[in-house]
Amino acid sequence: MTLNIETARHAMIEQQIRPWDVTDMRVLGALAEVPRERFVPAAHKALAFTDAALPIGHGEYMLKPVLEGRLLQALQLQPNDEVLVVGTGAGFLTACVAVLARAVTSIDRHADFLAAAKTKLAELDLNNVRFEQADALSFHPNQQFDAILVTAAMAEVPDAFRSWLRDGGRLVVVRGLSPVQETVCITRDGDAFRTDSILETDIPYLTGAEPVEKFAL
Repeated sequence: MTLNIETARHAMIEQQIRPWDVTDMRVLGALAEVPRERFVPAAHKALAFTDAALPIGHGEYMLKPVLEGRLLQALQLQPNDEVLVVGTGAGFLTACVAVLARAVTSIDRHADFLAAAKTKLAELDLNNVRFEQADALSFHPNQQFDAILVTAAMAEVPDAFRSWLRDGGRLVVVRGLSPVQETVCITRDGDAFRTDSILETDIPYLTGAEPVEKFAL
């Protein structure tokens, strides 16, 4: 069984993630190190390494492995970075970030997501993560971060999120209107911000960050 899992993990990295232009060896190492199967709901264990988004409850999803790899690579994480993860969800991306960075704050609206992720990371001896129950759109961190990862889409990125970045910090987020959303990396340079496009995708919206319907008369 263990051999089958390791074979499936290797295939996920070599046949799905790496061909999607994920070449950062630290990112590939984190994806190999963190046991993705532990974060997948029991009903979907058999699909842990497939190229599919998996439901995790509350109408939310664990992202496809290829997208997880691209998001992690876009963060350009360094070993001494302090990182904010918006949307803990299943906890897998938080665990990967914890492997790659020095300190992580991971927030989510759902207490059960946070409790489960906290337990799983403790079992993996990843003790550099602080979990907090919060709505991202009303969150007020008491610090700035070297990198911020938003694990769900936003129709528009609030200015507040940019203000949470330190100089040189990177914000990786999927923005725009479904079904053609854009993954971007927003980098702070003093009071200015540079936006680099990463790839197009289509994922569910962060609660409260959905497009506002416009009615025409």
